[in-house]
Amino acid sequence: MVTRTVHAQEWSFGVRGGPSIPRLSGGGNEVSRGYSSILAPNFGLVAERSFSSRFSVLAEVDYSGQGGERRGLQPVTQDLPLPPPRGGQYYYADFTNRSELDYLEIPILAKYEWPLSACWRLFAEAGPYVGYLLKGQEKTSGTSPIYDNYGQGLVAITPPVSFDATTNVRGDLNRFNVGAMAGIGVGYLLGRRNEVYVDVRGEYGLTAVQKDTSQNGRSNTGSAAVLLGYKHRFGGD
Repeated sequence: MVTRTVHAQEWSFGVRGGPSIPRLSGGGNEVSRGYSSILAPNFGLVAERSFSSRFSVLAEVDYSGQGGERRGLQPVTQDLPLPPPRGGQYYYADFTNRSELDYLEIPILAKYEWPLSACWRLFAEAGPYVGYLLKGQEKTSGTSPIYDNYGQGLVAITPPVSFDATTNVRGDLNRFNVGAMAGIGVGYLLGRRNEVYVDVRGEYGLTAVQKDTSQNGRSNTGSAAVLLGYKHRFGGD
């Protein structure tokens, strides 16, 4: 049987990582709508300070993949050697647009534990985070005619063209993001100082991704992640 007595001001350090399912949610105009979820990595370093046997505060430095994917008929935002569209603000085409946004995130989370047995712990956590944009790019793919939505329907004005490209859009995006994060998990003690745990966590960004929300719409980041972690406790008995 393993037991653990936690004293005030004990520190634990560790690592955690796993897959996340991010998605861009938003609206405002046709450019920012219609994105579905993708799969992305999420991993980082953890420092945790215990104030009692049940309550602690943890800080992390995380690499968080965010973004989303849009398939099908959608506005063409690339510069085209064509006159302005007659039927509206955009030309349209049928292709895939994958938005990949990588952030360095620093969450500060309050954590509360419930002992289930001598070895098992159930915990919940919540708090704010701030993120810094490391990479922002759009990967487009597919072949489609370009359409003008002139009149009551779409009119093809070019033969099929390739949309295979990778575009750096970091300059069009806000560098910082602020949001909220919460999760629940279970930990297993390996002796008095080591612990492995599984954490199911969700986050939502409160800052618009785009700098120019009037032209590019307003999107917010968000993701759900399943994380496997390990930490080692210092101090105490």
